[in-house]
Amino acid sequence: MPAIDVLDSAIHYIDIPGDPDTAAPTPIVFLHGNPSSSHSWRKVLPAVTSGARLLAPDLIGMGSSGKPDIEYSFADHATYLEAWLTALGLAEVILVGHDWGGSLAFDFAARYPNRVRGIAFFETIVRPMSWAELGDGPRTRAEAMRSAKGEELILDSNFFIETAFTGGVLRPLNDEETAPYLAPYPTRESRRPVLRWARSLPLDGEPADVHERVTAYGKWLASSPEVPKLLLTFEGSPTLLITSAVAAWCAGNMTALETEHIGPAGHHATEDQPAAIGTAIARWLDRTGLLR
Repeated sequence: MPAIDVLDSAIHYIDIPGDPDTAAPTPIVFLHGNPSSSHSWRKVLPAVTSGARLLAPDLIGMGSSGKPDIEYSFADHATYLEAWLTALGLAEVILVGHDWGGSLAFDFAARYPNRVRGIAFFETIVRPMSWAELGDGPRTRAEAMRSAKGEELILDSNFFIETAFTGGVLRPLNDEETAPYLAPYPTRESRRPVLRWARSLPLDGEPADVHERVTAYGKWLASSPEVPKLLLTFEGSPTLLITSAVAAWCAGNMTALETEHIGPAGHHATEDQPAAIGTAIARWLDRTGLLR
């Protein structure tokens, strides 16, 4: 993976060049979530047969990217992502986001609307939430993450990462498949970004900084008809963030939105349905003419 210096650290990223005969001028950037890395896109990217340049960074503190001494707040991630895009000279992009990667995509588009041509997203935070909306399992998990137990489960062990790819998918990954997700987090200190993300889900207005960001990009999502958007939905798992009710909310509150139902998957859908995700994105790109 290539790397580029960004601020006081470095960002590693996958970079698949565009087809020299049909390459589109606008690159597509794939943003992962927690506790993941660009590795999660490895089976999706080959299915995005667009001819465009495909890029997938490891967010700061995650994957092979540097781990500077920062708080790993939402704002920190947004700042390093923006610096990476600028360092690569990417004046205009199409964004694809999963989990917190989707939130970062929305946030960037809301702050730099002239730099984003389109956004595809799935299993991400589309609006502030309440504790009452969470099912019993997700609520118990969120409560544990925000308590002292969260430090034990994330900083003192790999429980959170391991269960993401056994319980957060319909087909549990074996030890060999899980190893690349565990490799970036061998120590307590290296897992701090994972803990901060786990504690950042905006519930009943807290954390306030994340609630503010999500509220701000929600306004952009509702008032940007010039930017095509694609929501991918799934079924069959209690770990899904975007249920049919949330998808209906998106349809009623986002402009220029298309929704495509993929099929059975857990929250980490890139492991359950990678080819279908990539193919759906490729069809959307062709249908909307975003690469022409």
